Amino acid sequence: MATTHTLGFPRIGAKRELKFALEAYWKGASSRDELVRVGADLRKRHWRDQGALDLVPVGDFAFYDQVLDMSFTLGNLPERVKGFHGDALDNYFRVARGRSAETAAHSAEEHGGCCGGVAAGEMTKWFDTNYHYIVPEFDAGTTFTLDASRLLEQLAEAKAQGVKAKPVIVGPVTYLALGKAKDGSDKLALLPRLLPVYAGLLQALTDQGVEWVQIDEPILVTELEAAWRDAFTQAYRALGTGAVKLLLATYFGQLQDNLPLACSLPVQGLHLDAITARDEVDALIQALPTDRVVSLGVVNGRNIWKTDLGATLDWLEPVAERLGERLWIAPSCSLLHVPVDLAGERKLDEEARSWLAFAVQKLEEIRVLAIALTPGRDGGRAAVAAELDANRAAVEARRHSPRVNNPAVKAAVAAIDARLGRRKSAFIERAAKQATRLNLPKFPTTTIGSFPQTKEIRQARSQFKAGTIDAVAYTEAMRGEIARSVREQEALGLDVLVHGEAERNDMVEYFGEQLDGYVFSQGGWVQSYGSRCVKPPILFGDISRPRAMTVDWIAYAASLTDKPMKGMLTGPVTILNWSFVRDDQPRSESCRQLALAIREEVLDLETAGVGVIQIDEAALREGLPLRKSQWQAYLDWAVESFRITANGVADETQIHTHMCYSEFNDIIASIAAMDADVITIETSRSDMELLDAFDDFKYPNEIGPGVYDIHSPNIPTEGHIVDLMKKAAERIPADRLWVNPDCGLKTRQWAEVLPALTNMVSAAKTLRATVA
Repeated sequence: MATTHTLGFPRIGAKRELKFALEAYWKGASSRDELVRVGADLRKRHWRDQGALDLVPVGDFAFYDQVLDMSFTLGNLPERVKGFHGDALDNYFRVARGRSAETAAHSAEEHGGCCGGVAAGEMTKWFDTNYHYIVPEFDAGTTFTLDASRLLEQLAEAKAQGVKAKPVIVGPVTYLALGKAKDGSDKLALLPRLLPVYAGLLQALTDQGVEWVQIDEPILVTELEAAWRDAFTQAYRALGTGAVKLLLATYFGQLQDNLPLACSLPVQGLHLDAITARDEVDALIQALPTDRVVSLGVVNGRNIWKTDLGATLDWLEPVAERLGERLWIAPSCSLLHVPVDLAGERKLDEEARSWLAFAVQKLEEIRVLAIALTPGRDGGRAAVAAELDANRAAVEARRHSPRVNNPAVKAAVAAIDARLGRRKSAFIERAAKQATRLNLPKFPTTTIGSFPQTKEIRQARSQFKAGTIDAVAYTEAMRGEIARSVREQEALGLDVLVHGEAERNDMVEYFGEQLDGYVFSQGGWVQSYGSRCVKPPILFGDISRPRAMTVDWIAYAASLTDKPMKGMLTGPVTILNWSFVRDDQPRSESCRQLALAIREEVLDLETAGVGVIQIDEAALREGLPLRKSQWQAYLDWAVESFRITANGVADETQIHTHMCYSEFNDIIASIAAMDADVITIETSRSDMELLDAFDDFKYPNEIGPGVYDIHSPNIPTEGHIVDLMKKAAERIPADRLWVNPDCGLKTRQWAEVLPALTNMVSAAKTLRATVA
């Protein structure tokens, strides 16, 4: 029988228990002991969920992020947190979010001196996913010191519960590759200092009787320069000779030219993502020494569709016969990227529900495949015939469902031509007309769109969904919150206002709920970062827009003010990348369908008199293939989709877009090709580092570099914002700069938002007086 395992499991809990425990701790409403207890309970439950596996991951649980966990395991703490009181968990949260707990809840003296605020660590996307990690920080003098306590404590817990543990760690080369040298020094020069600490960690696990350690090196699926390839050889010559066995895990893509390198490393097993790299399975088996384990990711760990078990067995059975006991099977990657359990979905459309598999169901698929691959009387397909028959029926039902395909939508996509993506005039001509219409000052101020989602908003939404208030009462409640947002913005003196998005549960789910071709889970939550969870809508069929989605709300907000009101939409690429997307047609086809639907909304907003429309593409870069050689094909259809959405408007209508928490410098030409009149981007956590792109590339349009980090409760000072904007003005003409936060404000409280925006508006006034 093939050995079964998984690379990781969702940590937030089926009911987001970790989210609520974290937020209670940060607010000072619960103790450290309570937070630790919730973590232990979740680990116990999740290990039980994985109990049928031959090996279960340990160490994949984190209170914020597994890369940040690795930084603390390696003793790589930023200097700015080393002088604070409090325990290691306090420092952990300082790096993650700028502070451990809120000073509003208790004084520093009452909480062991933990509450001092610092600059939070930079945050960016984990490869091409919507999961964010805290970027490790290095300089030429960085040293490393082992602190294995977290992993050893979790290992002891697992052993006490009879778990067949396989510790999971981020590998040394990937760890260095993901980090940033703040002084511009060579990160690879740190490898000789780092490897002894990794060796010590592996020895500590060996001393606890561990047989296998999973060591994640996903950068092997990217294009590597010679020095980084050499680093792999150096690292695993140092680490691969110990008593503990190493399973080197790659995922999210193909190894391609790195396949011979991966197979040559002195490790005892290699994991390949056979969802994205099926064509490499034979080459891997041929190249890997015959004493090594071959682990294949045969169930998609990033999407929620049922695996076609029959088709999988058709190609996997010859592999199993060839490899025998050397074959391990698992999901393609950690199940962190899918919801926990479909069993809790009581209201989900029954037909669509039959097509889905969440984390627990994916492990059942692994179990069925393993039995089907087992020779002898107790195995083979006959032993799981009922499960295979049910799976086949579900897969065929989805394939032939009339709900999936809409000929009218396909015809509209086929009719797309280049004219749909072109503005009527060049930017310089549009800008003059927009300036006349909007009459904005220099360094105009705005926000990214959302304002705090208060308990009153959440309560009204819950009551409306439960049927305890009707549509009229709900609309009045939301209008009241919109009016509050408008009043606060006018009092602050912002120049371009937003309606605050009180009616929106999520920037993607809100639109998906109003588009044909989507269904929705009730509890399909996935961690994005820390306590932030999203519930991706499920794109199962052809997309169309039956009716206007935002016009009434935004028109109402506009009626309350004489200032410009910005219409807020989510762009097609972001809706695509932040959904669970159908896998029966190219993603580009689904994106063009979304583009046509959102274009209709843009034009309806313009007809309603909205003169500024923001189309967020926060996930544009996230969708990039992991190899640069494949980027252009993606960028071509992604940029085309945005332009189809945005460019049907008149010159006088100003189009904004927003992007956050990604590296943009290497795709800045494609961002410019989107031809948005104004782009707002996250730059606060990187100290305007993202603006380095403008040293060599003369961005032609207007730009708003985010001037404070909305993911931290820290309040930026006026001086800090002025300093950041002056840095921006060194690269971009001042008359093309906007002043804004780096993202939406829905996760913050009004008590934090108002002083932060007050300082931001004051900073803009200072800039107008002091910057030529």
